[in-house]
Amino acid sequence: MPTVNLNKNELEKLAGKKLSIDKLKDRISMLGTDLEDIKGNEIIVEVFPDRPDMLSEQGFARAFSSFIGVKKGLREYKAKKSNYNLIIDDSVKNIRPFTSCAIVKNLKFDGEKIKQVIQIQEKLHVGYGRNRKKCAIGIYPLEKIKFPIHYRALEPEKIIFTPLESKREMNGNEILEKHPAGKEYGHLLKEKNKFPVFVDAGNNILSMPPIINSENTGKITGKTKEIFIEVSGFDYNVVSKCLSIIVCSLIDMKGIAYEIELKYGNKKITSPSLKPESMKIDINYANKILGLNLRENDIKNYLERMGYDYSKGKVIIPCYRTDIMHQADIIEDIAIAYGYENFKEEIPNVSTLGSEDESEKFKRKIKDILIGFGYLECNSYNLISGDVLNKMEIKMNNIKVLNPVNIDYNTLRSWMIPSLMKILSENKHHEYPQKIFEAGTAFEKEESENLGLLSCHANANFTEVKQILDYMFNALGLKYNLEEAEHDSFIKGRAGMIKCNGKKMGYIGELHPKIITNFNLELPVAGFEINLSELSKLVIQY
Repeated sequence: MPTVNLNKNELEKLAGKKLSIDKLKDRISMLGTDLEDIKGNEIIVEVFPDRPDMLSEQGFARAFSSFIGVKKGLREYKAKKSNYNLIIDDSVKNIRPFTSCAIVKNLKFDGEKIKQVIQIQEKLHVGYGRNRKKCAIGIYPLEKIKFPIHYRALEPEKIIFTPLESKREMNGNEILEKHPAGKEYGHLLKEKNKFPVFVDAGNNILSMPPIINSENTGKITGKTKEIFIEVSGFDYNVVSKCLSIIVCSLIDMKGIAYEIELKYGNKKITSPSLKPESMKIDINYANKILGLNLRENDIKNYLERMGYDYSKGKVIIPCYRTDIMHQADIIEDIAIAYGYENFKEEIPNVSTLGSEDESEKFKRKIKDILIGFGYLECNSYNLISGDVLNKMEIKMNNIKVLNPVNIDYNTLRSWMIPSLMKILSENKHHEYPQKIFEAGTAFEKEESENLGLLSCHANANFTEVKQILDYMFNALGLKYNLEEAEHDSFIKGRAGMIKCNGKKMGYIGELHPKIITNFNLELPVAGFEINLSELSKLVIQY
């Protein structure tokens, strides 16, 4: 989890109240953050991943001030209208398709303020941005930029500029090979034929996201008063929320925000979006979850202490909160405001003897076997992108999410191998062989626990993974047989259906070259997938 270094004097000034050291320690710890240390004028706080809005002094002070009752309730943030516009070219559609942008003026940067801006940018990159993969942030001095700005993709050889902290011009490929930022984040662009760039009306390259800004147009100093901010990524909601966090922090620095009109073809979007959202809350449900008997006025008071507004069963959520997806998230904040130290401990009136579920013992045994063979266990989400499933070149009745928050998680996975292939495609920069497995839930006609296993290296083949399968069944005291089968995801003649006790358990084989290419892999992949739910019944039965 990311840690934030806060200036104690600045925090007290922004929060509007000075507390004793003991009280300060207590309140920070009860806010839902982990206080690491207070050294002189420096406060070191560990912020949980669900609160990226607290990764700056301004954001942390905003939450802290509400929590201690100084400035309670929703804080409104607004951006003024302007004539600035930014054009998004179709060429970025399959590379890094979305951006959200803003202008902030009236800033007074000094060494401390620049340090704060750099900190929030870096912390958001690591946590919320998943090391720039999910979203990347660029901040530029406005006086060096001519509008309109174009966001487009170009061949690496045509991208020529002096990257930040460099003394000479480089092209796109050279930046990935020679610049420190290129070496660290180059894997995010390595397989692309074109790289994204922001270019202003004077044909000056501002940056090559998500790698590096230009030394000439992308470096803020103590003289900078007005800035242009862009956030790029793969989901507009994600980049828009990230931008809101930054812009709100800059407004708290006395900055004045201005809108930019984004042109996505014929579609126009005004950015940034600083309007609060609303969500209904069921007070009876909240009391049931918390084990309390709070009245509506109590709920309103606690919500205001967490930076919300409340009216007639609706909670008004500030634009910078990225973690509120269900009323359970709001109820958690009510619990924080109520105070975990105020909940009474109760011993249940039920006497039970606990024991480990037999199916869990079974899964643990299989995991131990595979780990013994040098395979690494992975854990991925039940939700996956439908595009990832489609890369397997097989039609299945996938269950789609009706209103997905993120396009990367819009479908329930119907089997495990696509998730594992995605993991392999994201780790090509690590050494081979790569041998991984995952036991998790798959959703097709009905929910089941499946085991997926893949081996990826120069000599990965059917025989290798079959030997793993043989040993696993022997260790379970079961016999199985293979029947020749055709499966669109596997090479014809190198795939088989796994059967045990007359029941179909899954498939084994070498992944088809087309599937390997779909995931931008360059080495052979072999593996298998079996239905653990059905297999465990046989083991427990015998």
